[in-house]
Amino acid sequence: MTDLTPPAKRPANPRFSSGPCAKIPGFTLDHLADAPLGRSHRAAVGKAKLAEAIDLTREILGVPADYRIGIVPGSDTGAVEMAMWTMLGARPVEMLAWESFGEGWVTDVVKQLKLDAVVKKAPYGQIVDLATVNFDADVVFTWNGTTSGVRLPNADAIPATRQGLTICDATSAAFAMDLPWDKLDVTTFSWQKVLGGEGAHGMLILSPRAVERLETYTPTWPLPKIFRLTSKGKLIDGIFVGETINTPSMLAVEDYLVALKWAKSVGGLKGLIARAEANARTVWDFCAANPWVANLAEDPATASTTSVCLKFTDPRITDGATFAKNVAKRLEKAGVAYDVGAYRDAPPGLRIWCGSTVETADVAALMPWIAHAFQAEIAALAQAA
Repeated sequence: MTDLTPPAKRPANPRFSSGPCAKIPGFTLDHLADAPLGRSHRAAVGKAKLAEAIDLTREILGVPADYRIGIVPGSDTGAVEMAMWTMLGARPVEMLAWESFGEGWVTDVVKQLKLDAVVKKAPYGQIVDLATVNFDADVVFTWNGTTSGVRLPNADAIPATRQGLTICDATSAAFAMDLPWDKLDVTTFSWQKVLGGEGAHGMLILSPRAVERLETYTPTWPLPKIFRLTSKGKLIDGIFVGETINTPSMLAVEDYLVALKWAKSVGGLKGLIARAEANARTVWDFCAANPWVANLAEDPATASTTSVCLKFTDPRITDGATFAKNVAKRLEKAGVAYDVGAYRDAPPGLRIWCGSTVETADVAALMPWIAHAFQAEIAALAQAA
């Protein structure tokens, strides 16, 4: 008979959501006491906070000095849309999709901008063969598939001599993976992913080639004010020193600053990458030891170290969606893992956030609970048969 005794050890922090993600270890609201609440973001104190956020982002991510970094509205979605609506249309376009958000960018470019783009897709668990991509076209892609658990292993396929722009949605990769800036012309992410910040704010990082595109190309479609990055053919420099297009939350800015300073304290980018890799490796080792569960990523080289997606492989499971939902419900009811069900458009399974703010000890404590929930659900199936 299977032992259904619950594990004795529990994760200290059961928050494994893939966004908004776990706050930095030890976070309390007291960390935000220095936020200039009730003050204008255009006052000296507000501008200083926003500029500090940009400067620390550059320092920790190693963004080149000639790249521009801006804080924009609408989270990562706003940043990606801003890039596509202002820069696409000047050259042929190739859209790469291997998860739901990449699919969303395809829809916007093909159906909203109505561009005759080449669309290349891969099923969940795989990525597009980059050797087939024409980088003399503008190429839009996600670095890490938040909903599919796959990532680019590197950027070797992107030529330094490319004629097109590379527009990279890096929202669940930035601060946890090494992004090769010389291969990326537009990079976007949001605060609520790897550093566990608050939502609604996006980051837009532009290479000199991207700035040149903005200053030499005018789209044929109208641009809402919130998307406009240029004025009279020149980049609006203020956006990239903290003079945001619309009003930011200074509370959220303070929270991002706290997270950035924590990131420095754990070794900067190298430390953040190491934390995420240790978390993911804990889940991978669990999969290797249990034949009834597997990583959704088919090639270990492309397996995400942040949004680790799992699938159940036991042949006794006839309704995968119901089984996975029930396992996730058991974990939440036990108070050991919140929000770990697979994304609604993804194959049934679990999605465990292993980003840098998550403690490896908590991931390790969660693994026996997944086994326990799996065994309990299998037992329930047998009883119902």
